[in-house]
Amino acid sequence: MSEGAVRIVVVDDHTVMRAGVVALLADEDSIEIIGEAEDGRAALDLVERYDPDVALVDLRMPVLDGVATTTEIVARHPRTRVLILTTYDTDAEIERGVEAGAIGYLLKDTTREQLVDAVHAAARGETVLAPRVAAKLVARMRRPAQEPLTDRETDVLNAVADGLTNAEIGRRLVIGEATVKTHLLRLFAKLDVNDRTRAVVVAMERGLLRRP
Repeated sequence: MSEGAVRIVVVDDHTVMRAGVVALLADEDSIEIIGEAEDGRAALDLVERYDPDVALVDLRMPVLDGVATTTEIVARHPRTRVLILTTYDTDAEIERGVEAGAIGYLLKDTTREQLVDAVHAAARGETVLAPRVAAKLVARMRRPAQEPLTDRETDVLNAVADGLTNAEIGRRLVIGEATVKTHLLRLFAKLDVNDRTRAVVVAMERGLLRRP
């Protein structure tokens, strides 16, 4: 291990994936893996104990997910840079990760060379984004400001996500079927979609609709 190597912890609940990341970086003299964790709470313990330069963190994890873990690390250990490494590249996931304070967002199809470069860049305090993630962020910034959904439109969309017909939505919300159709048309216009299924998908991607 070379002097001045970047000290990192690897956080991922999938054992095989975590082992793969460790194997990719094990022979890199400029990087020292000082710990592994399978959930966010264990990751916080590692960061507290070892004060790493970089934490490679997955998004979907038990106990404490990647966003909550990132938020905690940034607040309590600002010297440690968080680099998200995940398979999820929807607008909502990217936005949540970046807003939590992650310095970078990589996808798990990244190459060894790209991962090594990203770890070093993160340690230097430089923002690191996978090309696909960067493209999504740029496209999002260029989009006109989104008109928020009203509470009633959100109620209608949740009912659509539950698989209800217009008549069933009307009975649930105690409104007429024609009113349901009006809400749906407004939803379609705000989300720039043409059908019910796509409306639910886009709303979830944008973080406008939370489903269990």
